[in-house]
Amino acid sequence: MRVIYSEDHKLRDAKTELHGGLLVKPFEGPFRAEWILQAVVEEGFADVVAPQSYGLETAEKVHDSDYLSFLETVWDRWVAEGYEGEVIPTAIPYRRARQVKPRAIDGLVGYYANAIETAITQGTYKAAISSMNVALTGVDWINAGNRFCFSLCRPPGHHAGIDLYGGYCFINNAAVAAQRFLDHGAKKVAILDVDFHHGNGTQDIFYRRGDVLFASLHGDPADAFPYYLGFADEKGEGAGEGSNHNYPMLPGTAWDVWSQALDDSLAKIKAFGAEVIVLSLGIDTFERDAISFFKLKTPDYITMGEKIAKAGLPVLVCLEGGYGVQEIGINTANVLKGLEA
Repeated sequence: MRVIYSEDHKLRDAKTELHGGLLVKPFEGPFRAEWILQAVVEEGFADVVAPQSYGLETAEKVHDSDYLSFLETVWDRWVAEGYEGEVIPTAIPYRRARQVKPRAIDGLVGYYANAIETAITQGTYKAAISSMNVALTGVDWINAGNRFCFSLCRPPGHHAGIDLYGGYCFINNAAVAAQRFLDHGAKKVAILDVDFHHGNGTQDIFYRRGDVLFASLHGDPADAFPYYLGFADEKGEGAGEGSNHNYPMLPGTAWDVWSQALDDSLAKIKAFGAEVIVLSLGIDTFERDAISFFKLKTPDYITMGEKIAKAGLPVLVCLEGGYGVQEIGINTANVLKGLEA
């Protein structure tokens, strides 16, 4: 299995995150990718290559172009206003507020935020572009006739919506990858999101489209970030009706229950007629994850990979979450081993 990895992820190195009423060291940092890369190489996945460079043509099909311009310029505008800290919004469009795009950069940050815990830093945009390139390079490897690829994307992407960032995510790597598959001949693509947190950004992008099935297995949004999307009755709208499937699960969920949701989602992917799976792989379902509440164990990730491989489709793995424990490395490697078993 080829691994796509870029050192440019290190340009995203925020020093602050709003958590529990405090500004703390972020749970999402460069160490995550380093732990995972070390583990997958040690487990035999040593075909590691750098990504190709791509423009924004594909990203602009899933993201608003003004939003992408905002990401590119927000740091320089923030500094030009004299702000000394990292970019964190102080106001957001609350209920019954006008949804009007402000001119002031402080207001504009809140307009484009779907969560306020995630600081934007000087290197964020370049790292996000690099992460997108990692995903797109993986698409091209699959399109060249290979069955599996691991795009070690950092920063992650599944909380980034059409014109929203948050949850450590800025460009939706899985969504951009799915779009590139469609642009290069696929008629139907499935995005299977197994991160602990609901892929609210991915749902936002494809909710009214029928060419991409989105299935997300996650902590019940009544209990878990990002809270306001991810309920089971969200099935899609218009052309996308019936192509959105959410599996919210309760605190303490272990493999026996979680795997039933995986089996059902894979059955829906088969019925949909998907030609390829983009796997949004979060390892924060692990029992010792720092900010999650599922109870999957290290051997479960091998079985997860095996089950997904049995769908008989090419699989592009795009890294999403997994926080605070070094086991994210071996657990990621176990999914890859399961895929290839």
